[in-house]
Amino acid sequence: MKKLIAILCLTVTLTACEGDQGPQGLPGINADEYAALSYEVDNIDFEYFNDTGLQEAIIPLPYDILDSDVVLVYRLEGIVDIDGQPTETWSPLPQNFFISDTDTIQYIFNHTYADVQLLIDGNFDLSTLAASYTQNQVFRIVILPADALSKTNTSNLNSVINTYDIKEFVKL
Repeated sequence: MKKLIAILCLTVTLTACEGDQGPQGLPGINADEYAALSYEVDNIDFEYFNDTGLQEAIIPLPYDILDSDVVLVYRLEGIVDIDGQPTETWSPLPQNFFISDTDTIQYIFNHTYADVQLLIDGNFDLSTLAASYTQNQVFRIVILPADALSKTNTSNLNSVINTYDIKEFVKL
């Protein structure tokens, strides 16, 4: 028992010691600036590709992101009037639309470290899809560090904005 107490005292003594401060670390990204990166892209026009049968658009990111980053994409659904104020409504991707009793489309996306690819998939010939779904679309892209994602309701853009204190969406 005396040996155990002696070892504990020695451990506490050694771990509580102070010395000279170590060398300055490498410069990095300001954590406050990196908490959430947010972009808005308007006037997106999808293009139909015969080889895939999909409508596609590519959005280059302004710089490479980390493999561990999480990319969220929201589509401007429309503008509604709330108490006399025009208010934007945003929907997270993936987003489904029922075009008719049998025809459906889905906005989806994938990304690399350098860009975001927006896609419209569907169960019919998408070359006939109305321009209201493919032209002049507006999207918001939010890039988050993966370790912060668990505390965020990503299905609601306003929740993401409030959680990460996003002040603006930089136009790409």
